[in-house]
Amino acid sequence: MPAIKAALVIHYAENDAGINGMRPAYEAALKSAGANFEMHTYPGTQHGFHNNSTPRYQEAAANLSWERTVALFKAKLT
Repeated sequence: MPAIKAALVIHYAENDAGINGMRPAYEAALKSAGANFEMHTYPGTQHGFHNNSTPRYQEAAANLSWERTVALFKAKLT
Protein backbone atom coordinates (compact mmCIF):
# COMPACT_ATOMS: atom_id res chain seq x y z
CA MET A 1 0.00 0.00 0.00
CA PRO A 2 2.71 2.57 0.69
CA ALA A 3 3.71 2.40 -2.99
CA ILE A 4 0.27 3.64 -4.12
CA LYS A 5 0.64 7.24 -5.27
CA ALA A 6 -2.39 7.62 -7.52
CA ALA A 7 -5.81 8.68 -6.32
CA LEU A 8 -8.28 5.80 -6.28
CA VAL A 9 -12.01 5.54 -6.77
CA ILE A 10 -13.23 2.10 -5.74
CA HIS A 11 -16.64 0.70 -6.62
CA TYR A 12 -18.34 -2.09 -4.70
CA ALA A 13 -21.45 -4.09 -5.42
CA GLU A 14 -23.68 -4.36 -2.37
CA ASN A 15 -24.16 -8.10 -2.85
CA ASP A 16 -20.62 -9.40 -3.30
CA ALA A 17 -19.65 -11.26 -0.15
CA GLY A 18 -16.23 -12.37 -1.34
CA ILE A 19 -15.00 -8.91 -2.27
CA ASN A 20 -16.85 -7.05 0.48
CA GLY A 21 -15.40 -9.38 3.09
CA MET A 22 -11.94 -8.02 2.24
CA ARG A 23 -13.05 -4.39 2.21
CA PRO A 24 -12.43 -3.49 5.88
CA ALA A 25 -8.82 -4.68 5.80
CA TYR A 26 -8.20 -3.02 2.43
CA GLU A 27 -9.68 0.26 3.59
CA ALA A 28 -7.64 0.17 6.80
CA ALA A 29 -4.45 -0.51 4.82
CA LEU A 30 -5.17 2.37 2.44
CA LYS A 31 -5.81 4.72 5.35
CA SER A 32 -2.68 3.56 7.12
CA ALA A 33 -0.64 4.23 3.99
CA GLY A 34 -2.15 7.71 3.60
CA ALA A 35 -3.65 6.86 0.22
CA ASN A 36 -6.02 9.28 -1.48
CA PHE A 37 -9.14 7.22 -2.13
CA GLU A 38 -12.90 7.11 -2.10
CA MET A 39 -15.09 4.01 -1.90
CA HIS A 40 -18.65 3.68 -3.14
CA THR A 41 -21.15 0.87 -2.67
CA TYR A 42 -24.05 0.54 -5.09
CA PRO A 43 -27.27 -0.72 -3.46
CA GLY A 44 -28.96 -3.77 -4.92
CA THR A 45 -26.03 -4.68 -7.17
CA GLN A 46 -24.00 -7.83 -7.66
CA HIS A 47 -20.38 -8.34 -8.73
CA GLY A 48 -20.01 -7.17 -12.31
CA PHE A 49 -22.96 -4.77 -12.14
CA HIS A 50 -21.22 -2.52 -14.68
CA ASN A 51 -20.82 -5.27 -17.31
CA ASN A 52 -23.68 -4.88 -19.78
CA SER A 53 -23.13 -8.34 -21.26
CA THR A 54 -24.40 -10.10 -18.12
CA PRO A 55 -27.78 -10.32 -16.38
CA ARG A 56 -26.17 -8.64 -13.34
CA TYR A 57 -25.93 -5.35 -15.22
CA GLN A 58 -27.52 -2.41 -13.41
CA GLU A 59 -27.57 0.58 -15.74
CA ALA A 60 -28.07 3.33 -13.15
CA ALA A 61 -25.29 2.05 -10.91
CA ALA A 62 -23.00 1.44 -13.87
CA ASN A 63 -23.55 4.98 -15.13
CA LEU A 64 -22.94 6.50 -11.71
CA SER A 65 -19.75 4.49 -11.20
CA TRP A 66 -18.51 5.58 -14.63
CA GLU A 67 -19.35 9.24 -13.90
CA ARG A 68 -17.37 9.02 -10.66
CA THR A 69 -14.44 7.41 -12.46
CA VAL A 70 -14.40 10.05 -15.20
CA ALA A 71 -14.65 12.81 -12.58
CA LEU A 72 -11.55 11.44 -10.88
CA PHE A 73 -9.71 11.31 -14.21
CA LYS A 74 -10.70 14.91 -14.99
CA ALA A 75 -9.65 16.11 -11.55
CA LYS A 76 -6.32 14.31 -11.48
CA LEU A 77 -5.24 13.99 -15.11
CA THR A 78 -5.94 17.43 -16.55
